[in-house]
Amino acid sequence: MSTFWITVLVFLVGYLINAFYITVLYHRGLTHRAIIMSPGTEKFLAVTGNWLTGIDPKAWACMHRLHHVHSDTEHDPHSPVHYGIFGVMMGQLRSYERILGKLKRGDKELSEVVADIKFDVNILNRKKIWFLPYLLHIGISGFLAYTFGSAWVGAAYFLGIMSHPIQGWMVNSLAHHSGYRNFDSADNSKNNVFVSYLVFGEGFQNNHHSRPFAANFAVKSHEVDMGYWLCIAAEKLGMVRIPRGSEVPSTDLNVAY
Repeated sequence: MSTFWITVLVFLVGYLINAFYITVLYHRGLTHRAIIMSPGTEKFLAVTGNWLTGIDPKAWACMHRLHHVHSDTEHDPHSPVHYGIFGVMMGQLRSYERILGKLKRGDKELSEVVADIKFDVNILNRKKIWFLPYLLHIGISGFLAYTFGSAWVGAAYFLGIMSHPIQGWMVNSLAHHSGYRNFDSADNSKNNVFVSYLVFGEGFQNNHHSRPFAANFAVKSHEVDMGYWLCIAAEKLGMVRIPRGSEVPSTDLNVAY
């Protein structure tokens, strides 16, 4: 196999791992309970999530629930309405840091938002060693670069596994700015097909904001949610269970989220 195709494969593997953690475990599982994680899966997420993504799962879930409650208002943690399309990149980072800090300090209001999440903020953040996952992935990148004799292979791994800031920007910015709407939601959420294909269905924001309890973000026959395919694969592995039929709630977690 040529170095070019090894580079592509390494990037895709890293990107897939990141997407699986964020869209299946962090988002549909932990934040919305649209899929039911086994106790072992939730413990596994609590331990490994921060190491794999560089992002604390409890703080991420808290921020995303606040996004749903305050979508596209002045209290939204990351809306293009007040940050602008490109400003969302830094806006989501600053909001995450602020929410993480408050959760670490035991802020009562934010702790209530994630009261159902029984594990604490990750020890990496509690002990102020949040940078260790980045050093780990830099080390793996260096190992891959040395093994395959190409810096491109190492860079491809790091960009793939650490891709969430770009994924998050595309979803939080573009899918709240451009696209079509299936539902008359109160916010500016859109279904952005381009983002949906790049970020495993997450670009179907109008569908998701209107039905946050649904594991499948696709509604119409032409819509494809590859994130839901990952949910099905995880279910077959016994990691999660997808509610179906009468088991699917008519509203989302605690009504508000």
